[in-house]
Amino acid sequence: MHFPQIDPVAFSVGPIVVRWYALAYLVGLVAGWRWCMAMAKRDPNGVLKPEYFDEFLTWAVVGVIGGGRLGYVLFYNFKDYLANPLEALKIWHGGMSFHGGMLGVIVAAILFTRAKKIPFFAFSDLMACVVPIGLGLGRLANFVNGELYGRETSVPWGFVFPRGGLSPRHPSQLYEAFAEGFVLLIVMILLSKNEKVRKHPGFLSGTFLVLYGFMRFAIEFFREPDVQLGFLFAGVTMGQLLSLPMIAAGAIIILWALRHEYARQDHP
Repeated sequence: MHFPQIDPVAFSVGPIVVRWYALAYLVGLVAGWRWCMAMAKRDPNGVLKPEYFDEFLTWAVVGVIGGGRLGYVLFYNFKDYLANPLEALKIWHGGMSFHGGMLGVIVAAILFTRAKKIPFFAFSDLMACVVPIGLGLGRLANFVNGELYGRETSVPWGFVFPRGGLSPRHPSQLYEAFAEGFVLLIVMILLSKNEKVRKHPGFLSGTFLVLYGFMRFAIEFFREPDVQLGFLFAGVTMGQLLSLPMIAAGAIIILWALRHEYARQDHP
């Protein structure tokens, strides 16, 4: 199939140009913020207050953008940015890493929860439930931009991407939007509604890390590796390499969570 001609610019007002990719970030952050507030109101453990997420929104924006950009610079294109450091500041030229953005938000959440004296995992468990919203929207925006496409394929739903040569390729962005966005969101929502699950601090956070890590690792087999990196070793891509510690950390957190429950004295 030929790639649909979709304008990456959603709208423009004079010199201001708003792209679908930017809107994906905006909608993902706002939807996640509102959803976390709604879940905090129904917190069965009485640990969180909705206003915490009001205050954290700015921290989250800084963590996502700062961490996402730094992660891309360090993990995906370090040599080029080392030769031209100022280019790393030009985020409008593209180049963001989910793994870096996730680390940025984790650091922001650690600092925020310490400042507010609230349990970190109580906070991160709710955030883990809404991250798939931004993931799904971001992958759809990648498809609109015709970037991060898949490997060459003969399947009937393959697309000939404008920057991908003449051969059809897997629409790996759509695979990721479905798995890491829709499916993961449904799983996390269902788990968050289970009071027994919510009694174990960190279980939702660990589950997100494990499931996302496995999904990303699997879909990377269909995704074209970044041209500046290619395959690292034994056919492994950078995305797969970065997903392995996520899976390991998630498994450790789940095991820890199963051995701990919220106690009344933990409440602020």
